[in-house]
Amino acid sequence: MSASRSWLQSFADLRVLILGDVMIDRYVQGQVRRVSPEAPVPVVEFRSSSSRLGGAANVALNVREMGAEPVLVAVVGADAEAVELERLVEEAGLSDHMLLIREEGRRTTIKTRIIAGNQHLLRVDAEDTHPVSADSVRQLMEKLEVELQRERVDVIILQDYDKGVLSPDMIQSVITLAKQFEIPVTVDPKFRHFLQYSNCTLFKPNLKELSEGLAREIAPVQADLERAVIELAEAMPHQYSLITLSEKGIFWFDHSRMKGGIIPPATRDIVDVCGAGDTVIAIASMVLANEVSLDQVAAIANLAGGLVCERVGVVPVDAQALNREVERLNLQ
Repeated sequence: MSASRSWLQSFADLRVLILGDVMIDRYVQGQVRRVSPEAPVPVVEFRSSSSRLGGAANVALNVREMGAEPVLVAVVGADAEAVELERLVEEAGLSDHMLLIREEGRRTTIKTRIIAGNQHLLRVDAEDTHPVSADSVRQLMEKLEVELQRERVDVIILQDYDKGVLSPDMIQSVITLAKQFEIPVTVDPKFRHFLQYSNCTLFKPNLKELSEGLAREIAPVQADLERAVIELAEAMPHQYSLITLSEKGIFWFDHSRMKGGIIPPATRDIVDVCGAGDTVIAIASMVLANEVSLDQVAAIANLAGGLVCERVGVVPVDAQALNREVERLNLQ
Protein backbone atom coordinates (compact mmCIF):
# COMPACT_ATOMS: atom_id res chain seq x y z
CA MET A 1 0.00 0.00 0.00
CA SER A 2 1.39 3.43 -0.94
CA ALA A 3 1.95 6.11 1.69
CA SER A 4 -0.61 8.38 0.06
CA ARG A 5 -3.19 5.58 0.11
CA SER A 6 -2.59 5.24 3.86
CA TRP A 7 -2.98 9.00 4.17
CA LEU A 8 -6.33 8.93 2.37
CA GLN A 9 -7.60 6.03 4.47
CA SER A 10 -6.55 7.80 7.66
CA PHE A 11 -9.25 10.40 7.05
CA ALA A 12 -11.85 7.76 7.89
CA ASP A 13 -10.81 8.03 11.54
CA LEU A 14 -11.40 11.78 11.71
CA ARG A 15 -14.42 13.59 13.09
CA VAL A 16 -14.58 17.20 11.87
CA LEU A 17 -16.94 19.85 13.26
CA ILE A 18 -17.81 22.71 10.89
CA LEU A 19 -19.45 25.85 12.28
CA GLY A 20 -20.43 28.81 10.15
CA ASP A 21 -22.70 30.23 7.48
CA VAL A 22 -24.63 27.62 5.52
CA MET A 23 -26.51 28.48 2.35
CA ILE A 24 -28.18 27.16 -0.76
CA ASP A 25 -26.34 27.58 -4.05
CA ARG A 26 -28.95 27.65 -6.81
CA TYR A 27 -28.01 27.35 -10.47
CA VAL A 28 -30.17 28.46 -13.39
CA GLN A 29 -28.75 27.02 -16.61
CA GLY A 30 -29.65 28.31 -20.05
CA GLN A 31 -28.43 29.39 -23.46
CA VAL A 32 -27.84 32.87 -24.85
CA ARG A 33 -28.78 33.48 -28.49
CA ARG A 34 -29.70 37.16 -28.49
CA VAL A 35 -29.63 40.49 -26.68
CA SER A 36 -32.80 41.83 -25.09
CA PRO A 37 -34.61 44.59 -27.04
CA GLU A 38 -35.53 46.13 -23.67
CA ALA A 39 -31.98 46.71 -22.45
CA PRO A 40 -28.42 45.81 -23.58
CA VAL A 41 -28.40 42.52 -21.67
CA PRO A 42 -28.35 38.88 -22.84
CA VAL A 43 -31.59 36.91 -22.91
CA VAL A 44 -31.06 33.54 -21.21
CA GLU A 45 -33.27 30.79 -22.57
CA PHE A 46 -34.03 28.65 -19.52
CA ARG A 47 -33.03 24.98 -19.65
CA SER A 48 -32.79 23.77 -16.06
CA SER A 49 -32.30 24.74 -12.45
CA SER A 50 -30.72 22.93 -9.52
CA SER A 51 -29.84 23.58 -5.91
CA ARG A 52 -26.77 22.51 -3.95
CA LEU A 53 -25.47 22.95 -0.42
CA GLY A 54 -23.08 25.88 -0.11
CA GLY A 55 -20.96 27.80 2.37
CA ALA A 56 -20.12 25.82 5.50
CA ALA A 57 -22.31 22.98 4.19
CA ASN A 58 -19.99 22.63 1.19
CA VAL A 59 -17.08 22.31 3.60
CA ALA A 60 -18.98 19.44 5.24
CA LEU A 61 -19.46 17.81 1.83
CA ASN A 62 -15.69 18.04 1.17
CA VAL A 63 -15.02 16.44 4.56
CA ARG A 64 -17.42 13.59 3.85
CA GLU A 65 -16.04 13.09 0.32
CA MET A 66 -12.62 12.42 1.84
CA GLY A 67 -14.05 9.72 4.10
CA ALA A 68 -14.13 11.65 7.38
CA GLU A 69 -17.23 12.28 9.50
CA PRO A 70 -18.51 15.89 9.32
CA VAL A 71 -20.63 17.51 12.02
CA LEU A 72 -22.30 20.67 10.69
CA VAL A 73 -23.36 23.38 13.17
CA ALA A 74 -25.30 26.39 11.88
CA VAL A 75 -28.06 28.98 12.26
CA VAL A 76 -30.65 29.45 9.49
CA GLY A 77 -33.98 31.20 9.13
CA ALA A 78 -37.38 29.82 10.07
CA ASP A 79 -38.56 29.93 6.46
CA ALA A 80 -39.33 27.82 3.41
CA GLU A 81 -35.70 28.05 2.26
CA ALA A 82 -34.60 26.42 5.53
CA VAL A 83 -36.93 23.52 4.73
CA GLU A 84 -35.29 23.22 1.32
CA LEU A 85 -31.84 23.34 2.92
CA GLU A 86 -32.79 20.58 5.33
CA ARG A 87 -34.02 18.49 2.39
CA LEU A 88 -30.67 18.97 0.64
CA VAL A 89 -28.86 18.05 3.85
CA GLU A 90 -30.92 14.86 4.11
CA GLU A 91 -30.33 13.97 0.45
CA ALA A 92 -26.59 14.49 0.99
CA GLY A 93 -26.61 12.10 3.94
CA LEU A 94 -25.64 14.78 6.46
CA SER A 95 -28.87 15.02 8.46
CA ASP A 96 -27.61 12.74 11.23
CA HIS A 97 -24.55 14.96 11.59
CA MET A 98 -26.11 18.42 11.77
CA LEU A 99 -26.88 20.72 14.72
CA LEU A 100 -29.24 23.34 13.33
CA ILE A 101 -30.75 26.40 15.03
CA ARG A 102 -33.72 28.08 13.36
CA GLU A 103 -34.07 31.80 14.08
CA GLU A 104 -37.39 33.58 13.60
CA GLY A 105 -37.25 36.67 11.40
CA ARG A 106 -34.05 35.61 9.67
CA ARG A 107 -33.69 34.63 6.00
CA THR A 108 -31.84 31.50 5.00
CA THR A 109 -29.15 32.55 2.51
CA ILE A 110 -29.64 31.64 -1.16
CA LYS A 111 -27.18 32.52 -3.91
CA THR A 112 -28.70 32.17 -7.36
CA ARG A 113 -26.26 31.99 -10.27
CA ILE A 114 -27.36 32.46 -13.88
CA ILE A 115 -25.11 30.40 -16.17
CA ALA A 116 -25.05 30.02 -19.96
CA GLY A 117 -22.76 27.20 -21.04
CA ASN A 118 -19.79 27.59 -18.71
CA GLN A 119 -20.20 31.38 -18.57
CA HIS A 120 -21.31 32.82 -15.22
CA LEU A 121 -23.54 35.77 -16.18
CA LEU A 122 -25.13 36.98 -12.95
CA ARG A 123 -25.58 36.20 -9.26
CA VAL A 124 -28.57 37.18 -7.13
CA ASP A 125 -28.24 36.95 -3.33
CA ALA A 126 -31.16 36.72 -0.88
CA GLU A 127 -29.81 36.94 2.66
CA ASP A 128 -29.62 38.62 6.06
CA THR A 129 -26.13 39.50 7.29
CA HIS A 130 -26.81 40.97 10.72
CA PRO A 131 -25.46 38.97 13.69
CA VAL A 132 -27.56 36.07 14.89
CA SER A 133 -29.49 36.71 18.10
CA ALA A 134 -28.04 36.25 21.58
CA ASP A 135 -30.53 33.41 22.09
CA SER A 136 -29.24 31.65 18.95
CA VAL A 137 -25.66 32.02 20.21
CA ARG A 138 -26.66 30.55 23.57
CA GLN A 139 -28.48 27.60 21.98
CA LEU A 140 -25.67 26.90 19.57
CA MET A 141 -22.99 26.97 22.27
CA GLU A 142 -25.06 24.66 24.46
CA LYS A 143 -25.41 22.18 21.58
CA LEU A 144 -21.71 22.47 20.78
CA GLU A 145 -20.60 21.79 24.35
CA VAL A 146 -22.88 18.76 24.58
CA GLU A 147 -21.47 17.48 21.29
CA LEU A 148 -17.85 17.85 22.44
CA GLN A 149 -18.63 16.07 25.71
CA ARG A 150 -20.56 13.31 23.93
CA GLU A 151 -18.00 12.31 21.32
CA ARG A 152 -14.46 13.05 20.15
CA VAL A 153 -13.88 15.87 17.67
CA ASP A 154 -10.48 16.04 15.94
CA VAL A 155 -10.65 19.54 14.48
CA ILE A 156 -13.10 22.46 14.38
CA ILE A 157 -13.46 24.55 11.21
CA LEU A 158 -14.89 28.08 11.46
CA GLN A 159 -16.25 28.97 8.01
CA ASP A 160 -17.18 32.65 7.81
CA TYR A 161 -19.10 34.15 4.91
CA ASP A 162 -20.05 37.36 6.75
CA LYS A 163 -23.67 36.19 7.03
CA GLY A 164 -23.89 36.76 10.79
CA VAL A 165 -23.33 33.38 12.43
CA LEU A 166 -19.74 33.99 13.48
CA SER A 167 -20.02 37.05 15.71
CA PRO A 168 -17.01 38.04 17.87
CA ASP A 169 -18.69 36.52 20.96
CA MET A 170 -19.39 33.29 19.11
CA ILE A 171 -15.85 33.10 17.74
CA GLN A 172 -14.10 33.51 21.06
CA SER A 173 -16.56 31.23 22.88
CA VAL A 174 -15.84 28.45 20.38
CA ILE A 175 -12.05 28.92 20.50
CA THR A 176 -12.10 28.96 24.31
CA LEU A 177 -14.24 25.81 24.43
CA ALA A 178 -12.01 24.08 21.88
CA LYS A 179 -8.94 24.79 23.97
CA GLN A 180 -10.61 23.16 26.97
CA PHE A 181 -11.01 20.01 24.89
CA GLU A 182 -7.55 20.42 23.22
CA ILE A 183 -9.08 20.60 19.74
CA PRO A 184 -7.32 22.59 16.97
CA VAL A 185 -9.40 25.35 15.36
CA THR A 186 -8.93 26.34 11.73
CA VAL A 187 -10.47 29.46 10.20
CA ASP A 188 -11.60 30.58 6.74
CA PRO A 189 -12.31 34.27 7.48
CA LYS A 190 -14.10 37.16 5.87
CA PHE A 191 -13.46 40.86 6.34
CA ARG A 192 -15.98 41.93 8.99
CA HIS A 193 -14.42 39.98 11.89
CA PHE A 194 -11.01 39.43 10.34
CA LEU A 195 -8.94 40.09 13.48
CA GLN A 196 -11.30 38.39 15.96
CA TYR A 197 -9.81 34.88 15.77
CA SER A 198 -7.02 35.21 18.35
CA ASN A 199 -5.51 31.89 19.45
CA CYS A 200 -6.89 29.84 16.58
CA THR A 201 -4.57 27.17 15.21
CA LEU A 202 -4.64 27.88 11.47
CA PHE A 203 -5.83 31.04 9.72
CA LYS A 204 -6.58 30.83 5.98
CA PRO A 205 -7.56 34.06 4.21
CA ASN A 206 -7.03 34.67 0.54
CA LEU A 207 -4.67 37.42 -0.61
CA LYS A 208 -7.47 39.97 -1.08
CA GLU A 209 -8.82 39.32 2.41
CA LEU A 210 -5.33 39.60 3.91
CA SER A 211 -4.77 42.94 2.15
CA GLU A 212 -8.15 44.25 3.33
CA GLY A 213 -7.59 42.99 6.86
CA LEU A 214 -4.22 44.70 7.17
CA ALA A 215 -5.42 47.78 5.21
CA ARG A 216 -2.58 47.71 2.69
CA GLU A 217 -1.75 46.14 -0.64
CA ILE A 218 0.26 42.94 -0.31
CA ALA A 219 2.21 41.55 -3.24
CA PRO A 220 2.12 37.76 -3.83
CA VAL A 221 5.87 37.44 -3.26
CA GLN A 222 7.69 35.70 -0.41
CA ALA A 223 9.14 38.74 1.37
CA ASP A 224 5.93 40.78 1.38
CA LEU A 225 3.82 37.81 2.43
CA GLU A 226 6.16 37.01 5.31
CA ARG A 227 6.00 40.60 6.56
CA ALA A 228 2.22 40.55 6.28
CA VAL A 229 1.61 37.32 8.22
CA ILE A 230 4.08 38.32 10.93
CA GLU A 231 2.19 41.60 11.27
CA LEU A 232 -1.05 39.63 11.31
CA ALA A 233 0.16 37.33 14.10
CA GLU A 234 1.21 40.33 16.19
CA ALA A 235 -2.32 41.72 15.92
CA MET A 236 -4.03 38.32 16.24
CA PRO A 237 -1.89 35.50 17.68
CA HIS A 238 -2.21 32.16 15.89
CA GLN A 239 0.04 29.22 15.10
CA TYR A 240 -0.14 28.82 11.31
CA SER A 241 -0.98 31.08 8.38
CA LEU A 242 -2.15 29.73 5.01
CA ILE A 243 -2.76 32.33 2.29
CA THR A 244 -4.37 31.30 -0.99
CA LEU A 245 -2.94 33.28 -3.92
CA SER A 246 -5.31 32.34 -6.76
CA GLU A 247 -3.23 31.66 -9.90
CA LYS A 248 0.00 32.11 -7.86
CA GLY A 249 -0.67 29.10 -5.63
CA ILE A 250 -0.57 29.11 -1.84
CA PHE A 251 1.69 30.57 0.87
CA TRP A 252 2.28 28.85 4.20
CA PHE A 253 3.96 30.14 7.35
CA ASP A 254 4.69 28.40 10.65
CA HIS A 255 4.93 31.14 13.29
CA SER A 256 6.62 28.92 15.88
CA ARG A 257 9.44 28.14 13.42
CA MET A 258 9.32 31.51 11.61
CA LYS A 259 9.47 29.60 8.36
CA GLY A 260 7.30 29.55 5.26
CA GLY A 261 7.15 29.41 1.49
CA ILE A 262 5.09 29.71 -1.67
CA ILE A 263 3.83 26.56 -3.40
CA PRO A 264 2.94 27.25 -7.07
CA PRO A 265 -0.22 25.76 -8.55
CA ALA A 266 -0.35 22.79 -10.88
CA THR A 267 -1.35 23.54 -14.48
CA ARG A 268 -5.15 23.48 -14.62
CA ASP A 269 -8.00 24.11 -17.02
CA ILE A 270 -9.78 26.60 -14.77
CA VAL A 271 -13.55 26.65 -15.31
CA ASP A 272 -15.00 28.06 -12.06
CA VAL A 273 -13.33 29.20 -8.82
CA CYS A 274 -16.57 29.03 -6.77
CA GLY A 275 -16.13 26.89 -3.67
CA ALA A 276 -12.36 26.49 -3.96
CA GLY A 277 -11.83 28.15 -0.57
CA ASP A 278 -14.25 25.68 1.05
CA THR A 279 -12.22 22.80 -0.35
CA VAL A 280 -8.87 24.26 0.73
CA ILE A 281 -9.92 24.79 4.35
CA ALA A 282 -11.56 21.35 4.53
CA ILE A 283 -8.53 19.48 3.20
CA ALA A 284 -6.01 21.60 5.11
CA SER A 285 -7.89 21.01 8.37
CA MET A 286 -8.06 17.25 7.93
CA VAL A 287 -4.41 16.90 6.92
CA LEU A 288 -3.42 19.12 9.86
CA ALA A 289 -5.48 16.95 12.23
CA ASN A 290 -3.36 14.00 11.07
CA GLU A 291 -0.29 15.87 12.38
CA VAL A 292 1.31 16.40 8.98
CA SER A 293 3.87 19.21 8.55
CA LEU A 294 2.47 22.57 7.42
CA ASP A 295 4.27 22.59 4.06
CA GLN A 296 2.64 19.24 3.25
CA VAL A 297 -0.72 20.55 4.49
CA ALA A 298 -0.36 23.51 2.11
CA ALA A 299 0.75 21.38 -0.84
CA ILE A 300 -2.17 18.96 -0.58
CA ALA A 301 -4.73 21.72 0.04
CA ASN A 302 -3.33 23.58 -2.98
CA LEU A 303 -3.87 20.53 -5.18
CA ALA A 304 -7.43 20.11 -3.89
CA GLY A 305 -8.34 23.74 -4.53
CA GLY A 306 -7.06 23.49 -8.08
CA LEU A 307 -9.01 20.32 -8.82
CA VAL A 308 -12.41 21.80 -7.92
CA CYS A 309 -11.71 24.80 -10.16
CA GLU A 310 -11.88 22.42 -13.13
CA ARG A 311 -15.61 21.87 -12.50
CA VAL A 312 -18.58 24.24 -12.82
CA GLY A 313 -20.32 25.37 -9.64
CA VAL A 314 -19.74 24.77 -5.95
CA VAL A 315 -18.75 21.09 -5.70
CA PRO A 316 -16.60 19.05 -3.29
CA VAL A 317 -13.23 17.72 -4.36
CA ASP A 318 -13.03 14.24 -5.89
CA ALA A 319 -11.16 12.15 -3.31
CA GLN A 320 -9.70 9.68 -5.79
CA ALA A 321 -8.55 12.44 -8.16
CA LEU A 322 -6.81 14.16 -5.26
CA ASN A 323 -5.24 10.91 -4.16
CA ARG A 324 -3.84 10.34 -7.66
CA GLU A 325 -2.33 13.85 -7.63
CA VAL A 326 -0.75 13.26 -4.22
CA GLU A 327 0.72 9.97 -5.43
CA ARG A 328 1.97 11.50 -8.68
CA LEU A 329 3.81 14.25 -6.83
CA ASN A 330 4.97 11.92 -4.03
CA LEU A 331 3.67 14.28 -1.35
CA GLN A 332 3.05 11.52 1.21
